Amino acid sequence: MLQHPRFVQVHPSVYRLGAVDLDERGRIAAARLALPPDARISHATRLRMLGVERGPLLPLHFTVPRDLHLDLPGIVLHRTVVMPPHDDDAVSVEAAFIGYVASARLVDRVVVGDWLLHRGFTSVGRLLALADAQSWRPGVAELREVVPLLDSRSRSIPESEVRVCLQAAGLPRPEVNVDVHDDAGSFVACGDLLYRLWRLLIEYEGGQHFTDADQIASDVDRYARVRREGWSYVQVTKKHLRAPKAMVGRVHRELVSAGYDGPSPVFGSMWDELFRQPKPRPRRRKVDPQPSELPDGCRSTSSGPRTS
Repeated sequence: MLQHPRFVQVHPSVYRLGAVDLDERGRIAAARLALPPDARISHATRLRMLGVERGPLLPLHFTVPRDLHLDLPGIVLHRTVVMPPHDDDAVSVEAAFIGYVASARLVDRVVVGDWLLHRGFTSVGRLLALADAQSWRPGVAELREVVPLLDSRSRSIPESEVRVCLQAAGLPRPEVNVDVHDDAGSFVACGDLLYRLWRLLIEYEGGQHFTDADQIASDVDRYARVRREGWSYVQVTKKHLRAPKAMVGRVHRELVSAGYDGPSPVFGSMWDELFRQPKPRPRRRKVDPQPSELPDGCRSTSSGPRTS
């Protein structure tokens, strides 16, 4: 053990300078030094490496292809007999997302899935192909559940959250990031979310819409054009998303004012499912996969892959 006032132990045999605080990549690098060479970055940690900003930094997630037990602070080590697709550093984006959704709320599955699709890191086809090839993995059922809710046109996590809240409350599914034109065909605006039949835009306003002078001026002009063409709009902020039922209510009232006569919002089972924290999974699978689901050389008549 290294004992010196200049150094602080991060993991067994891994130290940092006491004056240096590790950032996210530094924590990952330190964890890799403490883990065996066959451990691969996975789950939420793999997705955060791409730039996903959803959920906590810790714990870090890694996957190993064997029944290895290590107790390291701030690290979750997932164990499997058959590794998902991976390179020298990490599992594939598809494998990471399937692992992530196994223990994520439905709202988080949607917004992270949208983010990955919009930026081209994966596709629905590739996600489902891996789910079909390794259908025994935790997260496959959750992936298939969330796929119909995904939309690759969504440009930001808050936009996705607003959209899925409206859907979960039973309101019509809005169009996503589509252009509005006047009667002459001239461009008016691109709406984050749009109800064309009721001429209603829903706009998520991030911090720059209130602090950047050029953005503020652009927004003033933009909303003036929208009003001239007979469209209404609802502006949603980060604070509004903290009270999602009230936000849905605001949208519904604007829809009704515009002539909507469909069902009112219902905050029932679908809504509850959106924000429900998944129950912790058992450490071992209760039901073994069929031998035909495993690659050659990994089949067993007594037990299937164990993954956690």
